[in-house]
Amino acid sequence: MARSKTSKHWLKEHFNDQYVKQSQEDGYRSRASYKLLELHKKDKLIRRGMTVIDLGAAPGGWSQVAAELVGDEGMVIASDILPMDMLAGVDFVQGDFTEDAVLEEILRVVDRRPVDLVISDMAPNMSGMADIDQPRAMGLVELAFDLAHQVLSPEGAFVAKVFQGEGSDTLMRDMRKYYNSFVSRKPESSRARSREIYWVGKGFKGL
Repeated sequence: MARSKTSKHWLKEHFNDQYVKQSQEDGYRSRASYKLLELHKKDKLIRRGMTVIDLGAAPGGWSQVAAELVGDEGMVIASDILPMDMLAGVDFVQGDFTEDAVLEEILRVVDRRPVDLVISDMAPNMSGMADIDQPRAMGLVELAFDLAHQVLSPEGAFVAKVFQGEGSDTLMRDMRKYYNSFVSRKPESSRARSREIYWVGKGFKGL
């Protein structure tokens, strides 16, 4: 089947993308790795020995970065509905983390260690219709937020991808009260035309 003009344009843009090329040179699984690296540089998110949960992890770009930064003393637990190839230093749990059995498996792997950071680069499959896509995207943020609040230790941190649009301002107001610091970031490695931003909450106060 012939590719559409839109898909051809996307492929050309993708393969000409400096971060795609850089990820291939650096051995990262996706260009998304650089977004987490930028967020970490700005907000000092990850330290050696930390326990990190990565939601919507496949293909593993964020998990790679997190595993490098926490070192052998730390732990990274990744989860996604999609399969993900094994990564050194990463425990992977496949399935929908909103289901009890999957959440219980994540908690089993954590094994009562204090969770220092929950990160989520999740996005819904886009239909191109804002009335459908935006509520789905905000729903994923809320689900990640709910899990973070179940597992984060005091003073822990939370990072999530958000698409600016209906509902995002209200949710941000609701979420920021649970953290000592709550900011919005747009990494340089995020495509300029994308509505995606990243919320970074630090100093979790508890519920």
